[in-house]
Amino acid sequence: MTDFKQAMTNIADSVTEVLDDLLEQTEGSENRLLEAMRYSSLSGGKRVRPFLVVATSDLFGVARARSLRAAAAIEMIHCYSLIHDDLPAMDNDDLRRGMPTSHIKFDEATAILTGDALLTKAFEVLASPETHSDGAVRADLCLAFAKAAGDRGMVGGQMLDLVAEDKDLDLDVPAVTRLQRMKTGELISVSCEAGCLLGRASPKANGLLKAYSHDIGLAFQIADDLLDVEGSAEEVGKATGKDDAAGKATFVSLLGIDSARDQANMLSTQAAQHLDFFGGKAGLLQDLARFIVSRKF
Repeated sequence: MTDFKQAMTNIADSVTEVLDDLLEQTEGSENRLLEAMRYSSLSGGKRVRPFLVVATSDLFGVARARSLRAAAAIEMIHCYSLIHDDLPAMDNDDLRRGMPTSHIKFDEATAILTGDALLTKAFEVLASPETHSDGAVRADLCLAFAKAAGDRGMVGGQMLDLVAEDKDLDLDVPAVTRLQRMKTGELISVSCEAGCLLGRASPKANGLLKAYSHDIGLAFQIADDLLDVEGSAEEVGKATGKDDAAGKATFVSLLGIDSARDQANMLSTQAAQHLDFFGGKAGLLQDLARFIVSRKF
């Protein structure tokens, strides 16, 4: 696991370098926007989604210069979603990654624009020939990312979450699974799909990675639900206990702590088994499946 953590750190550092280059500051008044974009995207985090893009691309021999750009794009989309989730109209959070949220650090209007700009910038990066020389591959990447982030994916899942929070939607385990599959799982899934698209993977390889990403996506969310109950704000980097205080239906509230943890561990094991087809080349991805359910942040 030491090698895995070092590899994760190395990839995270490389993605940060690419983001630093892509979000170059200007001399004009609009630089405040760039400052806010850099503040939210260069501040660390687990970088799980970028790691998935790079590690999956590595299975197919994709050049790091390409996979790191796609990884930076998924991180921009993820950061945009966090900025908007933290707004007073959504989760109204003051802390993210151990730092003041964007609307606290800057202001609410700037935070909204920052999210908008990061989302748009991500597609600029994906559409660039520097990401891939084949225009068809670039188009497929843009289409996959748009579907994952849009009304049938992350944003749609957030809408379901808001409706449920207002008590207009009664959630059981299948409904929570669908909500979290959309809100969290789709970006995780497309991170693996990106590697397949960049590497022109076979249908069999693509199918196995899709199954893997489905399982780790759910395991990731269950682990998050457990951290919200058992973790501290210092460990997690954001306020904890908010789901329970709001009476939200989560995997933990519906299954209980022990059953939720058992389910996460089962999904982690199952995810790793999907990748046996790739042999030792998939070791880092299998390690990630185990890390997801053991992490403390």
